[in-house]
Order: sequence, then structure tokens, then C-alpha cells
Amino acid sequence: MTRRSAFGVVLAMLAVLTLLAGCTRAVDGDATSIGGGDGSSDGNVDTDRYDGLMYECEMLQPAVIAKTVGGTIAEPGFYGAICRWVVNGPVITDVTFNWFEWGDIEVEKSTAKELGYTTENIKVASVTAFTQRNPARPASCGVTARSPDRGVYTWWVEPRTTTPIGDPCAAPTKLMELLLGGGQ
Repeated sequence: MTRRSAFGVVLAMLAVLTLLAGCTRAVDGDATSIGGGDGSSDGNVDTDRYDGLMYECEMLQPAVIAKTVGGTIAEPGFYGAICRWVVNGPVITDVTFNWFEWGDIEVEKSTAKELGYTTENIKVASVTAFTQRNPARPASCGVTARSPDRGVYTWWVEPRTTTPIGDPCAAPTKLMELLLGGGQ
């Protein structure tokens, strides 16, 4: 290797190291596990400016969610693109909801199949929907339906048990029925 090419290699390595060093940063705060937050805002979101920002997470009341999945109280863990609650009761249950406003039901179903989930076409409140189940987690079930406005809704109910208690798809189907039917 010539002196000139060795110098070029050293310069290239320094450029890569500088680039990598510039792509890292420390983040202040405490780590919180999924579902470990209290669902409240940290004050960084101007809710007056973004009226309705959390609308999708408030379409069903926590008491309705808890009752539907067989629990006593639903504690919000995260509100944002995906809404999460931990439901306390005989079995602690994780519940998630999302509304992908530009989503497509066929894309969601195709994605579920690509992930190895089993799917079944259903109707919920006369709306096209499907169930999705992960064979590795037999106690959980998700239900995805077309939104009456636009996009798709999905409810996932996952008890923290490996043994299914009754029909795993009954609770997310009921949540979807309440949402589509406007029931609170």
C-alpha cells in the first residue's frame, strides 16, 4: 500500500467515525415499561392547538373497556398513535387500539398473514372485518374493521396467560361492536 492510499484509508475511517459519533445523543428522563405510564400528558403537547389529538383513545371509556374484557378497571398506559390500557381483574389483560386513518383493510390482512397469523373474515355491526390470531399466543386476538370515516380500526386483547379463557376473539369483537355501534 502506498503512503497516499494509506492516508486515504485513514481519512475515510475518520470520516466514518465522525459520522457515527454525530448520530448519537443522550436522552434525559426515566425509562418506563410499556403500559407503565399514567396516560397523562408530559406538558409538551399543546392540546389547544391540536384539538382532538387524543380522540381515538377516548372513543370508548376505560370502564367500558374493563367490563368488556372481564376486568374491573382499565388503566391507560399510552395515548398516541396506538392507545394502550392494562385491565386489572381476575387475569391482567393488555388492550390496544389503533385507528390508521389512511389504512386499508386488505393491506392489514395481508400483513397479518405475512406475520404467520391466522385470519377469519367476519362482520361486526354490518361492517367488513377480520380476526387475527398469532398461533404462538393462543390467548390473544385482534379484530380489524373498516372505519366508517376512513381507514381501519384494530382492537387487540391479550390476557397475560398462555391458556385461552373462552373465545379469545369475543372481547375484541365486542369492543369493535361497541365502537362501530357508538355504544359507550
